[in-house]
Amino acid sequence: MLNTAMKMQRRTAQNAIEPLFALSPAAPAFRLKQSDEAEVLRFLAIEPVQTVVMSSYIADNGIESDLNRGAFYGHRASDGSLDGVALIGHSTLVEARSEEAMTAFAVAAQNPEVPIHLIMSNGDDAQKFFDRMTNWVGTPRLQCVEDRFEAAFPFAVQSSEYAIRNADMSQLEAVAKAQAELAFIECGVDPTIRDREGFLKRVARRIEQGRIFSVFEGGKLIFKADIIAETNETIYLEGIYVDPKYRGKGIGSRCLAALTAHLLSRVPNICLLSNVDFTNAHRSYHKAGFRRTGQCVTLFV
Repeated sequence: MLNTAMKMQRRTAQNAIEPLFALSPAAPAFRLKQSDEAEVLRFLAIEPVQTVVMSSYIADNGIESDLNRGAFYGHRASDGSLDGVALIGHSTLVEARSEEAMTAFAVAAQNPEVPIHLIMSNGDDAQKFFDRMTNWVGTPRLQCVEDRFEAAFPFAVQSSEYAIRNADMSQLEAVAKAQAELAFIECGVDPTIRDREGFLKRVARRIEQGRIFSVFEGGKLIFKADIIAETNETIYLEGIYVDPKYRGKGIGSRCLAALTAHLLSRVPNICLLSNVDFTNAHRSYHKAGFRRTGQCVTLFV
């Protein structure tokens, strides 16, 4: 946490001397339509791990849908080809492959249709986006540097004494409570207080989609993991939870390894993100067969 604080102090100092000017991209970002889907998915497929969430949202909801909690934008290079795609809204996701695209998306985000809660992108792109969006005068509420972990075959299958099953609607309250605890630890906001009804609907939808996996013992939730996004190439896991009384016993790593082995029968790659400060969790991921492959920054606005 000290390193994160020092980075934020340096960023604040840099902000104080950055020149202020009105951004004016050569070509503005434009709202994507359903008719753009095939082209957008081809663009996103070039970096399947980095863009798995946007690709999955499009596959699940379509490009134009309130379920995306935001609007998809595109940007074209001078030759007419896409050089950027972004989802601007509650969870703002940016895949900009040119400085012009990054600037154009930042300008579009200055007046979002849905208020921005977080910004996520590969490497330090989230900070670049935020700086341009705020004309170098804003400071995010919270910055989280996250390690990316991935698993793929060859994968050492581990035995687990617990049967991991899809969660069902009778487990909604327990699963949602665990997810809310994780969200509060990560960003300091309890979604059950901020928007309980909307949060429960989103968790329920994920259960209905078969994307939450759980282990219960004696009626108590001891492990869970969620598929946040899935494409033909990648599954992105999040919300990995182990009941406090069961931590430090290797149960979490064995359950995660068993779930990962099962999911690798569906796609060739599994990925997840974890705050760099959560070193105990990282040891569990390594034991489960994951390897660290990169880093990204998530900004909470």
